[in-house]
Amino acid sequence: MARLRVWNRGLCLAAVAISMALSGCYTNRWTRHYNSVPDVDSDNAILEETGQDAESERIRIERLMRLAEEDEEAYRINAGDQVEVRVYGHPDVGVTTRVGPDGMIGIVFLGQVMLSGKTISEARDEIEKGLSKYIKHPIASVTVLDVSGETVTISGAAARPGLFHITSSSRLADAYAMAGGSAERLFNGVDVDVADLEHSMFIRNDEIIPIDFRAAIEHGDSLNNIKLHKGDYIFIAQRMESSITICGEVKHPHRRLYEPGQGLIEALTSAGWMADTHWNHVIIIRDGLSNPKMFKVDVDGILIGKRKNIHLKPNDIIYVPKDNMSEYNVFVKKLMPTAQIFNLVKTSLTSAWRVEE
Repeated sequence: MARLRVWNRGLCLAAVAISMALSGCYTNRWTRHYNSVPDVDSDNAILEETGQDAESERIRIERLMRLAEEDEEAYRINAGDQVEVRVYGHPDVGVTTRVGPDGMIGIVFLGQVMLSGKTISEARDEIEKGLSKYIKHPIASVTVLDVSGETVTISGAAARPGLFHITSSSRLADAYAMAGGSAERLFNGVDVDVADLEHSMFIRNDEIIPIDFRAAIEHGDSLNNIKLHKGDYIFIAQRMESSITICGEVKHPHRRLYEPGQGLIEALTSAGWMADTHWNHVIIIRDGLSNPKMFKVDVDGILIGKRKNIHLKPNDIIYVPKDNMSEYNVFVKKLMPTAQIFNLVKTSLTSAWRVEE
C-alpha cells in the first residue's frame, strides 16, 4: 500500500511539472538535459533537418547562376527620367525634357505624349505613329539621358538607409556604397561598424535570394554581387549582443538576450508558451534567413520526457507555425524562401527586449 502511495505521488508530481510548463512556469528551467544539434539518438527531439549541406549549397549556387544568366528586361521609361527625342530632318520637332509626374512629355504637333511604362522602342513607335499625320515617313529616336525612376530600398544597419536610384549596371555592392556602408556606434570610445553582413538579406519579388553578402561586398564575387532590379529590397542586419528570436504562434513574440545554457523549453516559456493555434512541431532556424539550417523539433516529446531539450545557439530563431501547416516541406519550400517569414521575424525584432528575471 505504501508503495502504491509513493507511485501515485510521483505520478502527480510529474503531472504538475508538465502543467506548470504549459502555463509558462516551467520548473527547473535550466534543465541541462540537452540534445546538441545534430546528434542522432533515439531520444533526439530533432525529427527533420534541412540546409547547409553540399546539396543545399549546390542549389544556392545554381539559383544565383540562373539569376546571372537571365536576360535583362528592356528598360521602361519612368516619371522623372530625362529623355531626348530627335526626328530625322526636323530638328525643330525634337525635345530634351523630363518625363512629368503624369508620365507625359510635350512634343510639337502631338501635344502631350504618354511615355511612362513604355520601352524605348515602344516610345519611338508611338511618336513616329503620331507624327506620320504631319510628316512623311518620320524617323524618330528616343534616348534616356538620366534615369530617376529605377529605385531600390536599403534598410537596417546602413549608414544612410533609404530609397536609391540605380542604373542598368548597378550591383549589390554599389547600393551598399550609396547607402554609406555600415552604420557606426560608439563602443569603448571607438566607432565600430554595426552591420552584420552574414545575416543580411536580399529580397526580390517577395523571394529571399540566397546571397553571400560578405563575398559580394568585401570580395567582389560576381556571382553574389548580383545586378539590381527595380524594387529590390536590401536589409542590412545589425551586429549586436547575441540574441534569440521567438516568433509565430506564441503568446508574446519577442527578441531576448541569449544566455549560455538556454534551451528551447525555456525560450518558449519566456514567450508565454505556444498559442492554441500552433502546429504540432516547432522549427528552429539557425545561421540567418538567407542560407539557413532548419530543424523540426518534437516539443511534446520533450515535455513528456521522451526526448531531450534542445540547446539553443546565439541568434537562433524559434518559429512556431500555425496548425494548418501539415508538412515540414511546406515551410521549407514555400514559406521559407519568401519575404513572409522575414516579416514575421522583423515584427518580433521591433518588440521590446526581455531579460531573464
